[in-house]
Amino acid sequence: MPKILVIDDDASIRRLVTDVLEVEGYDVATAEDGYAGLRAIDAERPHCVVLDVMMPGLDGHAVLQRIRSADGGPDLPVVMLTAAADDAQAWRAWTEGVDYFLAKPFDPAELLRYLDYLFTRVAPVEAGAAVAG
Repeated sequence: MPKILVIDDDASIRRLVTDVLEVEGYDVATAEDGYAGLRAIDAERPHCVVLDVMMPGLDGHAVLQRIRSADGGPDLPVVMLTAAADDAQAWRAWTEGVDYFLAKPFDPAELLRYLDYLFTRVAPVEAGAAVAG
């Protein structure tokens, strides 16, 4: 099964997303902030990243920009999962290259539908985008 990296500073959200994904058989790694997330991308080589926007230090937009500018990063699917889900926030995420945008509170079934689409209907994604943290 594909490996999903969940980057969120809220431990309860990390646990919820992890539980939802693991029940479906996904291999899940987690990181508690943007800097740890970038290190985890290098270490874990995920097939997809679920990324919070509002985090202390390095926010989700900065993480996304680093992912997209890294070798292999443009091909790494990124799902933004955020409580800051107004139109301006969503537009910014789309223009920065996010693949999917979900508002908190989110519907776990919607996240799973996107991942099903990503991993079964689209050509399989190569793991391994390296990002210097």
